Amino acid sequence: MKSQCVPLERRPLRLTARLVTRLFGLAMLAAVSGVTAQSIDGLDLEAIRARNRTDTDELEALVASALKRAEAQSGAAEQVRAETQQNSGRGQETLSARAPAGVVDFDAILDGAVANAKVPMGEGPLLIVFASLSMPQASLQHLVRDTTRAGGVVVFRGFPDNSVKTFAKGLMRVVTSEQEEAHIAIDPRLFRAFRIDAAPTFVVAEGGYELCDGLDCTSAVPAHARMTGNVSLAYALESFAAANEPGAVVARIALDQLEKRRGQ
Repeated sequence: MKSQCVPLERRPLRLTARLVTRLFGLAMLAAVSGVTAQSIDGLDLEAIRARNRTDTDELEALVASALKRAEAQSGAAEQVRAETQQNSGRGQETLSARAPAGVVDFDAILDGAVANAKVPMGEGPLLIVFASLSMPQASLQHLVRDTTRAGGVVVFRGFPDNSVKTFAKGLMRVVTSEQEEAHIAIDPRLFRAFRIDAAPTFVVAEGGYELCDGLDCTSAVPAHARMTGNVSLAYALESFAAANEPGAVVARIALDQLEKRRGQ
């Protein structure tokens, strides 16, 4: 099931401090075991580090300003996870990291992310929306909002041109609340595992799976359904559920969550 993407215009929005700082940890959760600190599965840490040295003042000013507004927000994600477990017996693993408190030390975060690369991530998410900052802004904003409501994860492949600042500015235009932050991830392994070459692509997986931790290995993904094109999440989930394809149960649960949270 595929449809064509139609470009739209972009317009600026805000990004909270927790999302700015989380970007660094999230990016490295995409890492693989045994690689060096120079490159992690398509994410060039040294290039990111070098670019950040020139962008640090501006990024720290952005974070300092946003920190004044940021508050802890984890209840919504926990509720979605609990309801999913209750309905399907299978939990979703959120691809996210806790942001550090206080002044942001970008080099320290990158160093810590390298260490995180050697820690297995466990099960992958069951509802995934593969996205790109090159998508029309309005479409991407709606996808982030609806995926959050449905309890899924919006996944990006990596940093454009190894620039965290560019990526952060892009997300500023589409992430509108702290609740949405917990549903943003950066993981090239998911793109590779599901052989994703276009965005947006919607995937619902039938069961749990482990992401492959090697550059040359291939993840054994479960039976799943997918749709590529500039359509709404609701349309994709309705199609998956009606077709009774692999992942239909997950699609029905996610659609129910989405409908319950409309208007919130």
